[in-house]
Amino acid sequence: MTLSHSPSGHSPSRRPTPAELDEMTPEQLARLAAELDDVEIVHNQRKFPIPGTRAEKRAERSVALWFVISALSGLAFLAAFLFWPYEYVAPGQPGYEVYTLYTPVVGGTFGLAVLALGIGVIAYVKKFFPDEVSVQQRHDGVSDEVDRRTVVAQLQKAGQDTGIARRKLITRAAGGAAGVFGLGLGIAAVAPLVRDPWEGGDQAALWTTGWAPVDGETVYLRRDTGVPSEISLVRPEDQEPGSIETVFPFRESERGDEEALLHALRRSDNPVMLIRLRPGTPLVLREGFEDYPYGDFVAYSKLCTHLGCPTSLYETQSQRILCPCHQSQFLATEYARPVFGPAARALPPLPITVNDEGYFVATGDMPPVGPAFWERRS
Repeated sequence: MTLSHSPSGHSPSRRPTPAELDEMTPEQLARLAAELDDVEIVHNQRKFPIPGTRAEKRAERSVALWFVISALSGLAFLAAFLFWPYEYVAPGQPGYEVYTLYTPVVGGTFGLAVLALGIGVIAYVKKFFPDEVSVQQRHDGVSDEVDRRTVVAQLQKAGQDTGIARRKLITRAAGGAAGVFGLGLGIAAVAPLVRDPWEGGDQAALWTTGWAPVDGETVYLRRDTGVPSEISLVRPEDQEPGSIETVFPFRESERGDEEALLHALRRSDNPVMLIRLRPGTPLVLREGFEDYPYGDFVAYSKLCTHLGCPTSLYETQSQRILCPCHQSQFLATEYARPVFGPAARALPPLPITVNDEGYFVATGDMPPVGPAFWERRS
């Protein structure tokens, strides 16, 4: 088939019909693509005009090496992600050094897998794509069927020119690297969903906190002194009006058990703000939670219902609890309802009282805590 050209010499004056396209060879389609796009190829030379030379084999092995490194790094990432100890270990405890290496190992192996895969692709382009200099005129508009067919032909011709089909070492190494990398991403995405969060029914982790009653044992309010084995219980007279203190659960059965004591301080849903309001401050109670406060004392979960940041600031004059991360504000005198910022749910309260010994104790568990409990309606 012969196509006439425009006076500029860059594009054909007549576009071929679908039937004519079907009769054209891939090489003819590729040349047509250049003509239709007003592309003038000034220079085009293959990197290895003679296939199978030693230089070509060395280049092929060097490219494949990067894909092999990517694949091995991906396997190392999978192994570390699945089997490396990730549970928190306190400083000075056995296994602490291994625990601290979890994030660097996972991040390092993942980063090396991505880096090596990228270097391999770039190396392949630099070593095997032909040296070409082309000049193209700019055109606007949507591509039609002819443009789509010819562009596909151009891509096929590029693959033929670089000899990708006969470079089994590179294709297998690249395929292995891409496969391992994709598998790693898939496992990393699905892994948090493997464990059933509802296992245990009403006692599932999403429904309960460390304040939940266990076998009727008293749950005291305890402050963190910085020494896990030191037990400092909280009395009403310990706090001045208009002050705030962070407290954690404690049971007598945990006394002397360093692991249990440390777990109570480190469990993410345990921190509670114990606030003593100024005397005479009006307190609005939510329906169903009338018996949660004790006198001028109220206790709320410390986890912001927006994204779980610690609501560590308390403004005495306005009785507002502030989250420093995204500036959500909660009114302590009105069941910690949100009054500013992105948080949309009130801070869950903890029911408290004072026992016969004069210590604060919890009389029950809190409602589900954390960042909106998967957008749960308040």
